[in-house]
Amino acid sequence: MTQMTGRNDNMSRRNLSLLLLGLVAISAVVRAGDHGPPTLSIGAPAPDFCLPGIDGKTHCLKDYAASQVLVMIFTCNHCPTAQLYETRIKQLVEDYKGRSVAFVAVEPNDPKAVRLDELGYTDVSDSFEEMKIRAAYRHFNFPYLYDGDTQKTARLYGPTATPHVFIFDSERILRYEGRVDNNPREQYVTRRDARLALDELLAGKPVSVPTTPSVGCSTKWAYKEGSRLEAIAKIESKPITVRLAGAQELGELRKNASDKLLLVDFWATWCGPCLEEFPEFETKYRMYGHRRFEMVTVSINYPDEKAGVLAALEKQHATHENLMFGSPDIYSLMAAFSPKWKGAVPYTVLLGPGGEILYEREGPVDPLELRRLIIANLPDDDYVGHQAYWRQTVYPK
Repeated sequence: MTQMTGRNDNMSRRNLSLLLLGLVAISAVVRAGDHGPPTLSIGAPAPDFCLPGIDGKTHCLKDYAASQVLVMIFTCNHCPTAQLYETRIKQLVEDYKGRSVAFVAVEPNDPKAVRLDELGYTDVSDSFEEMKIRAAYRHFNFPYLYDGDTQKTARLYGPTATPHVFIFDSERILRYEGRVDNNPREQYVTRRDARLALDELLAGKPVSVPTTPSVGCSTKWAYKEGSRLEAIAKIESKPITVRLAGAQELGELRKNASDKLLLVDFWATWCGPCLEEFPEFETKYRMYGHRRFEMVTVSINYPDEKAGVLAALEKQHATHENLMFGSPDIYSLMAAFSPKWKGAVPYTVLLGPGGEILYEREGPVDPLELRRLIIANLPDDDYVGHQAYWRQTVYPK
């Protein structure tokens, strides 16, 4: 009976993989003829919209008719470039208060089209509920509207990347579209394009530079879902392994003699909270695993329970390194990793290079707290300035 169940599970996994690959193939056909809509042209009237905001209200174009100028900013949560511009956008809103300028931010991405490895610089993705989380965390001072389900508004405006700014005059004619300023790294900014366009419009002058390129993450149109499905199929095709570890290896694990962040999750097959939060750990690994980040799970099950441990890991598609206690002397193995550990699971430790403890918890973790700690401590040698963005909120002075 056990053998038959295992065979059925394997068949189910194969069928799922075939389904995912089929959807990827369909998406590829769509992609070939759809590269996103054209960007709204200078001189065009503002397309109408009515979109849900994170404030629980529906926001429409007509709601901003009283303002002399309307600024539409297409931005999102997950993009590191968009994140670096959040403070500057908030400052723009603050600086133009009382000057008859209305600001509206729109999230255009379809969350289903965002790959997990595209979330390597963020704590949340681009769903409506996650927009609320980001806005509260970063204290947004502007309306934040969601267009990810239909992308109807985004298709009318045609933002190419996030952030992408559209500025309309009193007649709601487009007078400027493009970047906020001329460098994502604020210390290198020499021209504040959106601010200059606003000042010229408010002074009754034509905008001197009406169009600029906008650097950032590409808009995640719905057809890109195929790329996400392809990535999932690739992950789920990898083999799952687990091996026994003794006291020496667990002691070395604790030292973390690597140049990477190391997340260690101790768990057991009989631990309900462990299994409940396991998918969140897998998500973290898939989000940050392409950066200088490693994750190791350690089952405290006995060695003769290896088959059950492996089955649980296969169910979670746990493709990272998986260890389990290699001896029935479980207390000496616990002490080899940490003499202070009292033995409760789940037990989670985030280690910096050289073994510095950045996070330690016996019991379920706070997923957002741990994600933010990870990205605040990941080296930003591939996106300088991003670590500082996160450290200022995770480690406030």
